[in-house]
Amino acid sequence: MPLANPRSVCIHALRRWEEGTLFADDILHEAMANNQFALLDRAFLTEIFYGVLRNLSRLDFLIKQLREGPLDDFTRQVLRLGLYQIFQMRIPHHAAVNETVNLAKQARGLVNALLRRSIRENETLRYRLDAAPVSIRVSHPDHLIRRWQTHFGEGQANRLCEWNNTPAEVFVRANGLKVSPGELLRTSPDSEPHPAHPGVIRVKYIPYQWIVSGLCYVQDPSTLIACELLAPQPGERVLDACAAPGGKTSYMAQLMEDRGEIVACDASGRRLDRLNENLKRLGVTNVRPMTIDWLRDRTPLGSFDRILVDAPCSNTGVIRRRIDVRWRLTSGEFQALQEKQLAILKKIVPFLKKGGTLVYSTCSIEPDENERVVERACAEIPGLRFVESKQSLPFRDAIDGAFAAKFEL
Repeated sequence: MPLANPRSVCIHALRRWEEGTLFADDILHEAMANNQFALLDRAFLTEIFYGVLRNLSRLDFLIKQLREGPLDDFTRQVLRLGLYQIFQMRIPHHAAVNETVNLAKQARGLVNALLRRSIRENETLRYRLDAAPVSIRVSHPDHLIRRWQTHFGEGQANRLCEWNNTPAEVFVRANGLKVSPGELLRTSPDSEPHPAHPGVIRVKYIPYQWIVSGLCYVQDPSTLIACELLAPQPGERVLDACAAPGGKTSYMAQLMEDRGEIVACDASGRRLDRLNENLKRLGVTNVRPMTIDWLRDRTPLGSFDRILVDAPCSNTGVIRRRIDVRWRLTSGEFQALQEKQLAILKKIVPFLKKGGTLVYSTCSIEPDENERVVERACAEIPGLRFVESKQSLPFRDAIDGAFAAKFEL
């Protein structure tokens, strides 16, 4: 298979994203699987694809400054790609223009003229960007910015948007069933412990042996909060109600010393396949996967000592990693998500033993999905008692956003 052109693949991937309903991560993964790239080209494709999506508002503002007339979707994607290289990357301007123009097909003349004009007028265009409305400057939808300004204040909302626009660092959790964090650190001098959690390591790249031997799991420290609040013990019976792809499941297995039983459920069989692969690699044996849609299925599972409900949510705490979430969310979704989250809780609470512990968690920073759900759960689910909650906020804690609330029955 000949080596693919990363810019050409990027334009195709951007068009697929804008025309369909697939998440950016899935589109990029498929593009990587279906094309052969040199190692540096893989990194370059990742940078330009995610970079364009991060900066859509900024790039479309620049296009509007350069071209008042209509553009077809293909030409707009080509211009986005070219302008991203010129304004956001350290690529020689002539290389950015020439390589991009070569992909423009019938629009070569137009793309060439607009990109060269953007170079001539670079200083003026940057000034106009700096004077543009905040939604353009930080490349986030107005409705999200207004929500965050209301919840956290204008300064923190700006810091959150800046965080979301910064490429995510790579963190791994040492798999305590096989190795200690210290042992991993000794084999990778470029790695360092993360200050937020002793079991998490910041890496520039993940050593191949760590992956194939199941010595680690790629995981942000924020994802461990819910598991530690639940505190599952060896020998207990635990329900992980929304388990795939298995990061929290495998950490709970580690906390349980791989003893007892975790019933790991998900509505997607495909996602459970991925969970099984991860658990096998990590050497976890105490997990029983089950395909369950909590809002449709009635499955007898028995009772559990502890239950984790890592509910489907808006993902606003992890936009730095799930870059396109900002463009997918609408202002009306948060209330709908709250209703779904509460409905799932009501279906699952009956499986909790008397005296047992349940933790509700999200990777959202929205009160609608967090504190409001806790309030309604206490009011609408008989016997459920709120104990405590923990939250991480990117602008405060320098890790992904997450929320976890502990209940007892």
